[in-house]
Amino acid sequence: MPPVKDKKTSKSPATGEEVEKPVIEKPVGPKRFYNRELSWLQFNRRVLEEAKNESHPLLERLRFLSISASNLDEFYMVRAAGIYGQIAAGVTTPTQDGLTPSEQLAAINKFVATIVAEKQAIWRTIRDELDQAGLQIVEPENLTDSERRWLENLFLTHIFPILTPIAVDPAHPFPFILNKGLTIAVIMQNQADGRTMSGLIPIPGQLERFIRLRAEESSENELRFIQMELLIGMFLDKLFMGFEIQSKGAFRVLRDSDIEMQEEAEDLVRSYETLLKRRRRGHVIRLELENRMPEKLRRLVAEELEVGEEAIFVKEGVLGLSDTSQLIVSDRPDLLFKPFNIRFPERIREYNGDCFAAISKKDIVVHHPYESFDVVVQFLRQAVNDPNVMAIKWTLYRTSRDSPIVNALKEAVEAGKSVTAVVELKARFDEAANIRWARDLENAGVHVVYGFIELKTHAKLGVVVRREGSELATYCHIGTGNYHPQTAKIYTDLSIFTRSPAVARDVTRILNFVTGYGNPGELEVMSASPLGIRQRILTHIRDEIGYAKAGRPAAIWMKMNALVDAQIIDALYEASAAGVEIDIICRGVCCLRPGIPGFSDNIRVKSIIGRFLEHARIYCFGQGEPLPSPKAAVYISSADMMPRNLDRRVEAMLPLLNPTVHEQVLNQIMVANLMDNQQSWRILPDGSSERIRQAPGEAAFNAHKYFMTNPSLSGRGQALKTSPPPKFRVRSAD
Repeated sequence: MPPVKDKKTSKSPATGEEVEKPVIEKPVGPKRFYNRELSWLQFNRRVLEEAKNESHPLLERLRFLSISASNLDEFYMVRAAGIYGQIAAGVTTPTQDGLTPSEQLAAINKFVATIVAEKQAIWRTIRDELDQAGLQIVEPENLTDSERRWLENLFLTHIFPILTPIAVDPAHPFPFILNKGLTIAVIMQNQADGRTMSGLIPIPGQLERFIRLRAEESSENELRFIQMELLIGMFLDKLFMGFEIQSKGAFRVLRDSDIEMQEEAEDLVRSYETLLKRRRRGHVIRLELENRMPEKLRRLVAEELEVGEEAIFVKEGVLGLSDTSQLIVSDRPDLLFKPFNIRFPERIREYNGDCFAAISKKDIVVHHPYESFDVVVQFLRQAVNDPNVMAIKWTLYRTSRDSPIVNALKEAVEAGKSVTAVVELKARFDEAANIRWARDLENAGVHVVYGFIELKTHAKLGVVVRREGSELATYCHIGTGNYHPQTAKIYTDLSIFTRSPAVARDVTRILNFVTGYGNPGELEVMSASPLGIRQRILTHIRDEIGYAKAGRPAAIWMKMNALVDAQIIDALYEASAAGVEIDIICRGVCCLRPGIPGFSDNIRVKSIIGRFLEHARIYCFGQGEPLPSPKAAVYISSADMMPRNLDRRVEAMLPLLNPTVHEQVLNQIMVANLMDNQQSWRILPDGSSERIRQAPGEAAFNAHKYFMTNPSLSGRGQALKTSPPPKFRVRSAD
């Protein structure tokens, strides 16, 4: 929390009354940054808060709870695990905000304790509301006789054969517990000789956590579930025959799941396969215990797993709340978001589905998920089937199990095209899947390139080279998100299709850099990391400072997932001090501290958390004009403002030069996001956040609903009418 120097009064925008406001001392040195890990936890708390948002349908609130729990698991498996590793290695170097690894871990665990308690309280509330809605999670004592008989048969035929009860004694060492593995621990007494023993039942991940009970005639309108660990607990006597169970409890472990690649690795695929096996056996960095587990069992589990007190968390309630996503069933559409009509770009329809003809006419921007990802697949499919297409090049960072992109690339080889796929193996938690379909592509004849050992290829680029008469035309697809049909339905991202020769040359240079290591040199219109995006952004910020000092309008709008980079943040602080008006939409981590008088008072930061996950990166600079302006410099990018994106990844940033595309992204998308007052949070100087409320007389505006009901400007076609873009009004920092 920043030091409070004094207090002053100001008028509340809601009531007009005088209220006291703390005067925050101007931060110096490391205090000018907020801690990255704590900022991520602040973001996850915002996600969790949506589980309490009664404007969402009940099962969607449950989804937010599940997502928050899953996010926290990954945070511990990767981010906290890295801090544990630093502490174990004796590292005391502070982060940019001045905290040592030990100080960070203490602050993290303190923060997480409040989040975990809040999650369980929210779960209890949602569970009660589900029960009232006819979706029940039952305890064993509430089962009917027929349900008990059905469950016993299910247990004996489908669960018992899979389970392995394990005694724990000198002859039976403590078994390996899988990452995120749920295990039942028991204390039992041998009925023959009276000896007391301990036992374990690891629950395989293939088993559903919530078992849906067979509907009975009397409860046709109800859905009833029982937790797997409770079901197994009902039949422990069948697993430990001849023993009397005296006490029991469940526990769950999270393991270090980060992968560190040594730069001297020769065979990238083989090295990653080895590292994936190591990840499975990573150190336990978090042990979650049911509060009903006896102290004797707690000590046994902690000692055997070699876990210190700082990594032990006793929880009152359900372990692994991320599994509650299994309760989000399609049987109850009344408890889910109403489906919306995903549009297909009308301009492509006007050209009878000919993507090449439509793109040749004018650049097209596609706004996912409001506009269908199918247009990307159709573009690639058309390239596969077109005899004039000679070559296809595509980057793949994440995609689905049965990816239409991957299938199209394989078919393109069969059709005689030259096909190159740049596959990024270092896509966290997708490494194994990427290895599988990379080999599948290789077997089909695709030229597969794995990029750099030390750099992730995070840029989303696709190239189709087509013979048109005596010339070769290059069509490019440039995206802010992954080529993943499932996430494209819930992530807000942008896809640009263009036939611009200059853009084509730049994209080709970037791809050649990845496949051939040759420096891309000076790009004509685009920027690329690790060499150019940081410099382009800093140049624009300095230009805005110059406009402000010259008395001209100066403004910066940015939309990203994370703002961490110290150099960019310091430049924004300098711009604020010079009078540049800065509005930032940052969904997740934000290490910048906005709204500090005399320091960052011209910077406003908000985070949007709603039905869709905000994922597009957009950077806008007024260039001497108030935003929005046709003269503004507007970019879309795959890069967030983080050191890893700017220095250790291959990223792409594209300026929007077509007037219609420029207007859609700046005047429609950015304006709507800045105007949103229904699902937005204001980031405060101390790193925390507060929900933005409608000001008196201000109309309600939900950006996601606006985009669901208003066609885009770029792909709408000549005949389709649309509402004008919303008119931007700067919100007060108060």
